[in-house]
Amino acid sequence: MKNVKIFSLGITMFLVFLSFKTVPYLQSTKNPEKTITGIVSDELGPISGANVNVVGTLNSTITDFDGKYSIKAKEGDILEFSYVGMKETRKVGKVNVINVQLKAAALEEVVIVGATGIKRKKETEKMMMNVSASPVQYDAMNGYTNGIAIHQNQNYDDKNAIATDNEDYGTLVENEFESPKQSPLSTFSIDVDNASYTNIRRFLNYGQEVPKDAVRVEEMVNFFKYDYAQPKGNHPFAIETEYSDCPWNENHRLLKIGLQGKEIPTQNLPHSNFVFLIDVSGSMSSPNKLPLLKEAMKILVNQLREKDKVAIVVYAGAAGLVLPPTSGTKKETILNALDQLQAGGSTAGGAGIQLAYKIAQENFIKGGNNRIILATDGDFNVGASSDNDMERLIEEKRKSGVFLTCLGFGMGNYKDSKMEILADKGNGNYAYIDNIQEANRFLGKEFKGSMFAIAKDVKIQIEFNPKHVQSYRLIGYENRKLRPEDFKNDAIDAGELGSGHTVTALYEIIPVGVQSDFFQKTDELKYSNVTNNQNYSDELATIKFRYKKPDGEKSIEIVQTIKDQSVALAQSSEDFKFSTAVAWFGLKLRNSKLIHKKSNADIKVLAKQGKSKDTEGYRAEFIRLVDALN
Repeated sequence: MKNVKIFSLGITMFLVFLSFKTVPYLQSTKNPEKTITGIVSDELGPISGANVNVVGTLNSTITDFDGKYSIKAKEGDILEFSYVGMKETRKVGKVNVINVQLKAAALEEVVIVGATGIKRKKETEKMMMNVSASPVQYDAMNGYTNGIAIHQNQNYDDKNAIATDNEDYGTLVENEFESPKQSPLSTFSIDVDNASYTNIRRFLNYGQEVPKDAVRVEEMVNFFKYDYAQPKGNHPFAIETEYSDCPWNENHRLLKIGLQGKEIPTQNLPHSNFVFLIDVSGSMSSPNKLPLLKEAMKILVNQLREKDKVAIVVYAGAAGLVLPPTSGTKKETILNALDQLQAGGSTAGGAGIQLAYKIAQENFIKGGNNRIILATDGDFNVGASSDNDMERLIEEKRKSGVFLTCLGFGMGNYKDSKMEILADKGNGNYAYIDNIQEANRFLGKEFKGSMFAIAKDVKIQIEFNPKHVQSYRLIGYENRKLRPEDFKNDAIDAGELGSGHTVTALYEIIPVGVQSDFFQKTDELKYSNVTNNQNYSDELATIKFRYKKPDGEKSIEIVQTIKDQSVALAQSSEDFKFSTAVAWFGLKLRNSKLIHKKSNADIKVLAKQGKSKDTEGYRAEFIRLVDALN
């Protein structure tokens, strides 16, 4: 009997214990976590890089290119959606799809003293930087979560902003107006880089003043794709021009010159010999440096084909080969090698470059795509490290036929000047990766244009007709200008053009007979007025292009005339309006002394008139950046 009682008591205690264990379980199963998806937009369309977080938790994500997000949450949780100057909240209910349209929050004006002296509006209720002890994690759709990297599109108090005193930018002197009588030829190299735009985006998204010399107007304009016609002849690019009114200076005009690179089908692209040259020094330990870098390189790895090969060279205090040339079919091997990389030590960038070129040359593919992809913050401090050292080293190495792509990461100690020199002198291109969306754009969606050159050493020379042009100036391209005699000199390096790339250049023109504050006439020259019997009265200018094939050493020349036929700005193409708005914004950021009108509202109106062809949302994002600077 005693044993029965003990058994009964044991059963009772077990049931009580079980009830305590199962009640929370039953409660949790009544309100389990579920996946909430949706699209975040504003009046301009979907927003890429908007923040979505579950209030009171570390559970956060960001929207993708199309404004889409996916996050785990429970019924009753509050989701907060935020972007620059905008914030909304929604309560999770029975429905698993929550679409949100953000609206501008109340703003107060705060004057920030900086290089440009421009007033900036900041949010009254500041968004604070959320740095947790949890590790940075990466999700294929939503980027980084649970760390600083997800907050790249928020504004911060000045006390929370990352200092940029140690960042280096080359000094640029804005192009002045010139007379076609005294300077009949304008010559420059094309520039397909767009690092300046994404770097400016980083500053504006952080609510920080943009350093004047960080602004390269041509790189802002060339970040965007334009609807230029594909080439039809034997040349690798088509040329198109457009002539209309200048919106920032009354009675001035703008000439737009557009190049469209031939789109090469993927199956026809040459085989690739890639060397990833990765900075693993101590300065790369931040979440938006080496962790973001590794995920960015994985995007490129996923583009590889069977006969492509990749080697990985790393450098810190010294340089070393961590992955010998490996077939594109062995993606898991390549990805595992990337995952093993850790940051630490000093930065022997010069030694890394030497080793990378050695590996690339040993595995050179004749007629192939031989390219080093350098990923770094540019903070070299061991061995060859000055800008002049790097320039001499790269000028020597480019003779090998190996191209160079530079990918910049991070902030605080970022060395933009060094990165630009490396790309310019190394027959290459340069991009600044400020978030995983930019990595997806440059290394994924625009992989062919970024990694496969269809023409190199592309130069432009234009001669304006003094019958119609009193004065002209090139907008941007300050560090790409060449001497007139460099145009036909095949030993002079110039920019490369990638598959499907577009390149745009703008000239501001003061027509004959127009009075301008920005140009003073000089006396007529005695001997230059001697004319020939030919009549060019209907021509505005003659434009010449020279380029080499990717593996060629002799240039090919194209000549085209431009008629003196302008259209009103309202009748110009959408691409003309939008590229002009971007250039206008860049000139404002540089605090240009050569523009009269500087209204953000006017810039925004013009940009919106050129926005309709915006399938990926980049033009809408630009308009938001204009709004962020008021």
